[in-house]
Amino acid sequence: MDTRRLLLSSATLFAATALLVGSSGCSSGNASPPAPGRTVPTAAQGPAQGADRAALAPYYAQKLSWRECGVPGFECASMKAPLDYAKPGTGAGGSGDIKLAVSRKKATGPGKRIGSLLVNPGGPGGSAIGYLQAYAALGYPAPVRARYDMVAVDPRGVARSEPVECLTGPEMDAHTQVDQTPDDAAETAKLTAAYDRFAAGCERRSKRVLPHVSTVEAARDMDVLREILGDKKLQYVGASYGTFLGATYAELFPDRTGRLVLDGAMDPSLAAREMNRDQTAGFETAFRSFAADCVKQQSCPLGTGTPDRAGARLKEFFATLDAKPVPTKDRNRPLGEALATTGVIAAMYDEAAWPQLQAGIKSAQSGDGNGLLALADSYYERDGNGKYANLMYANTAVNCLDLPPAFTSAADVTSALPTFEKASPVFGEGLAWASLNCASWPIEATGKPHRIEARGAAPIVVVGTTRDPATPYRWAKSLAAQLATGTLLSYDGDGHTAYGRGSDCIDTAINTYLLEGTPPKDGKQCS
Repeated sequence: MDTRRLLLSSATLFAATALLVGSSGCSSGNASPPAPGRTVPTAAQGPAQGADRAALAPYYAQKLSWRECGVPGFECASMKAPLDYAKPGTGAGGSGDIKLAVSRKKATGPGKRIGSLLVNPGGPGGSAIGYLQAYAALGYPAPVRARYDMVAVDPRGVARSEPVECLTGPEMDAHTQVDQTPDDAAETAKLTAAYDRFAAGCERRSKRVLPHVSTVEAARDMDVLREILGDKKLQYVGASYGTFLGATYAELFPDRTGRLVLDGAMDPSLAAREMNRDQTAGFETAFRSFAADCVKQQSCPLGTGTPDRAGARLKEFFATLDAKPVPTKDRNRPLGEALATTGVIAAMYDEAAWPQLQAGIKSAQSGDGNGLLALADSYYERDGNGKYANLMYANTAVNCLDLPPAFTSAADVTSALPTFEKASPVFGEGLAWASLNCASWPIEATGKPHRIEARGAAPIVVVGTTRDPATPYRWAKSLAAQLATGTLLSYDGDGHTAYGRGSDCIDTAINTYLLEGTPPKDGKQCS
């Protein structure tokens, strides 16, 4: 299980089969010298000025060549951005270009076209184009799709935009089965070695792009696209990690910030360890909600009683699988504790997956691991042929650039285990060890945790769900308070993110904002 803040919208997870959970990243910097063997990237951290602006002018002036792209109603194109904004250009001294994939679906009407609405489902590592074509441009409320061109760009290093690659399919199969709750020194060594191999594979296969996939650089790419599309200001809906991307844009370009919806918000002021511990507590909250529903049913595979008792039974079930995995249709991937835990966590993103989770647990208890394996595969974006999307690779690459590691050694994890297990008796141990995966990353982090105020930006709507597993509600409250023009919109419910998930109250408030520019009253509550 590699669940370091994989932050994707629930629609992406299930509607577009793109499930993500948590890694440790946000943005962070480290004043100490680089670790031995680490590359120190030279990412430009702010808007261009002077000579830099002149060097960037050709990127802002480029024209897109739209073409059909195999999905009815959608057009695709590619744009260029500097690989390194500190050294733009392809001539002497320049870093060269990176090519980014873009897609759009034109406004359907009726009504006057407002402009482009850029969308991002989170991750980091989620394909924005996949989200657009499978969900946003088809499933967002019709009045919004009528008046906006729905647009997405796969961020640098993701999917169609020079994707980060790290492991082969069989290597990733092995990686996802490594025991995430080591019982002794030998198992701890196997886990740390797995993280070392993962990092080395990313460096070997993606050395050129790896230092240049930070959230700051992705936000600057969005500003280039905004200009290319002919929009004076950026209109944007970001879910999950996409909220951090959108907030970063507002921080860099407040005067170019239009109507921003940040749904399932991250708190950029948190350090990696705090963020991972908060998310661990979020999954515990989500599990308890699932368990409370499950134990009311005679068919509940975790028995009857209380959520506490259900959690204890799930832990016992995991321990059984740790000792003796159960078979699946793939004889090379029996269902052990690691894959089973990932499958359970995957279902926490959307309460619509709870019946599937119950069935998967019950089947595994009877010796058939296929149900939970399918949930784990959806989380990892593994297809039936054993091929993985680059979601997990890009997720780690971005997070390890945006924020220094939560832990730098196994000893660090061991000392922090009590606080993680307090946050979640069910998932705490595994998620603490999962937070070790940036310890051997070959590229030094370029960001740091900090408050984002974005003074001068237009009103920004921050959406929080009270029992969100991946982005705890307190993060939305914190981000809304940090932003100088932030307004908090709350959904009292389960699952990850709120827009387009069945609440008329949420959808009406956001639609009004996107179509008329009028944000909801700060503190508005929906259910």
